[in-house]
Amino acid sequence: MNRFKSFTGGMLETNCFLYPAPGGNILFDAPDGAAEHFAEDKIDLLVITHGHFDHVLDAARIIEEKKCRTIFHPLTTPLVAERNFAKRFGISVEIEPFRADETVEEGGLAELLGAPVRIFHVPGHCPGSLCILLPEESVLIGGDVLFREAIGRWDLPGGDLDLLVSGIRTKLFPLDDDIIVFPGHGPATTIGYERANNPFVAE
Repeated sequence: MNRFKSFTGGMLETNCFLYPAPGGNILFDAPDGAAEHFAEDKIDLLVITHGHFDHVLDAARIIEEKKCRTIFHPLTTPLVAERNFAKRFGISVEIEPFRADETVEEGGLAELLGAPVRIFHVPGHCPGSLCILLPEESVLIGGDVLFREAIGRWDLPGGDLDLLVSGIRTKLFPLDDDIIVFPGHGPATTIGYERANNPFVAE
């Protein structure tokens, strides 16, 4: 898995990934249990791929304990700024609210802590969904956009199947075949494998 550390936690078995960038450690997403799992690791930046509860349950704790900076897409703000946001949609879970030190949109940053990146906004599963490509590692942090032979749910509030499929086809599938996708759930895959085998985005 290159130089990444991974952890899977919470009721929905959500993945997160710790990456040692040149300027410090970056944690991508913060599911339940992540704070304890990475208790001995320095975390300098927390990147939230999207605001669904299972990806952010430990975010506020990590921010407080690690004193790290936090970034996410502007459209993620409403989902993480209110403790009871998920309850509006029948999900009986509360999160500790937190805020971004900086919000980022597609193409808005060229590096994270000295690591070159390309940032893609790929909505359809969630309005503020980000995918982050680390080209020097040949890794795409995919959030809940693209899975092995599957894609993110589109039947949740703010979901849109056409938007999701279009974003995958036009933004992710032009990437090199050997780019490894680290998804928010399930096993890693590659762009080439999904372009050839994913039934949800077949042309």
